[in-house]
Amino acid sequence: MLMLASCTEHPHAQLVVTGKIWTGDSTAAVAEAMAVSGDSILAVGTQAEIQKWVGEKTEVVNAQAGQLIVPGFIDTHTHFMEGGYQLTSVQLKDARTPAEFIHRIGQFAKTQPAGTWIVGGIWDNENWGGEMPTRDWIDSVTREHPVFVTRYDGHMSLANSLALKAAGVTDRVADIDGGTIVRDRKGRLTGALKDNAADLVFKVIPANSVRQDDEALQAAMNYVASNGVTTIHNMSGGWEAFERARTQGKLITRIYAGAPLYDWKVVAAKQKGDRWLRYGNLKAYMDGSLGSHTAAFFKAFTDAPRDSGFFLVPPEQIYQQAKAADSAGLHLMIHAIGDKAIHTLLNIFERIEKENGARDRRFRIEHTQHIHPNDIARLGPLGVIASMQPYHAIDDGRFAEKLIGHERCKTTYAFKSLMDAGARVAFGSDWFVAPPTPLEGIYAAVTRRTLDDKNPDGWFPEQKITVLQALDAYTNQGAYAAFEETWKGSLSRGKVADFVLLDQDITTLEPVQIRDVKVLGTWVGGRKVYSRQ
Repeated sequence: MLMLASCTEHPHAQLVVTGKIWTGDSTAAVAEAMAVSGDSILAVGTQAEIQKWVGEKTEVVNAQAGQLIVPGFIDTHTHFMEGGYQLTSVQLKDARTPAEFIHRIGQFAKTQPAGTWIVGGIWDNENWGGEMPTRDWIDSVTREHPVFVTRYDGHMSLANSLALKAAGVTDRVADIDGGTIVRDRKGRLTGALKDNAADLVFKVIPANSVRQDDEALQAAMNYVASNGVTTIHNMSGGWEAFERARTQGKLITRIYAGAPLYDWKVVAAKQKGDRWLRYGNLKAYMDGSLGSHTAAFFKAFTDAPRDSGFFLVPPEQIYQQAKAADSAGLHLMIHAIGDKAIHTLLNIFERIEKENGARDRRFRIEHTQHIHPNDIARLGPLGVIASMQPYHAIDDGRFAEKLIGHERCKTTYAFKSLMDAGARVAFGSDWFVAPPTPLEGIYAAVTRRTLDDKNPDGWFPEQKITVLQALDAYTNQGAYAAFEETWKGSLSRGKVADFVLLDQDITTLEPVQIRDVKVLGTWVGGRKVYSRQ
């Protein structure tokens, strides 16, 4: 069981950790202790075996009985800078009524200088039955502040009249491909803009300052560290702030930094980075989201018989850009939610592999949310990774059947079916859209109890997975999904010492209790970056 480096080379470790360790290493899944030197693991084994690494200057961390040490969680899907900014913006996700929604925006506006844009918010109209907010709701409480607050899925935003005026958007604005400009029965803008239509306002929102970006990044890193996250995959943006923090030695979170697919030439020309900050991944959108009715389905939405969603970008354009990026050796991570979007993307991936030749690509489908049953078996043979967010299952499960019916929901976030069919599944959060809390994600994947507690035995319980499968998806599979499995993802000799101390052993708890487990400490490269006081 013991994996040792030479004692003559390393007479003592700088850090020794004892307690129950779930290593994530298939050759020795559970250990009693590990030794760390620098940023790497020297040895993993029994307490007696690791004791020889303890010297006068060795720091010793002793986990108590009932606690658990696990590899650092890897969040494979974040919008990291937006998440950092959201921490200091108006909080709308749990607003339960239109009145509360309006009140929170109005109260927040009072704290901001006149003329300041109010953005973020991540509102959820399902909290009050589904009615979409309009600018008329908030105009009277935001007379001096342009507002552009986003629905929690990131695919619809609400502008007040001042924001529309600032953007020069009037009732006569033309419709936009890949987006929806919502109008009332008289043709007047409601202020709601879906997907590509949101760019009408986004383009006039003032850019953040360097100081604001740096503060948002620091807030984001501190927040995910408090939840045991040691690596994030960022979908796009933030490069300048990431690089400043890397140069200044301020990163406490490892970052796989993405860029839009259309910028593939920029990424191809860039140095790929190091173990703290890496580049090479590209994000694109096939479609929108379920809640905004912009996900692309083969059949119409159950509650909107004339609407089956749409592609945000023509599939042929995605194919052309993706093929070129793949030829440059770059990593494709493409958003697809509706069954038609997923099917079309699989066809694109299959076509690229045939035309560009075989290699280790690790194509990723971000979300893989409503997969058609006939496509489940395709991911494994194609080597396509399902990059999924289990929290969404218990969130969307509150209303998904109303939107797409019972039958299609059978393969909504089909974790077990995909795993059983041989697909690799990696877990993340989609923060800012959902919280970057892996323990809640594990709870969601294992119980599938929706947030409204209306499914105590699990929403489509046949798709539940085990705690160990969920842990693997947040660690080993997350590392594999970024070509990093040789140096992270498990607590094994030679890998980086990224690990988390939990106050309870989630491998033995009743699954329903997992959401109450706390992170006591988080270490990245052997350095403690979070401690619960």
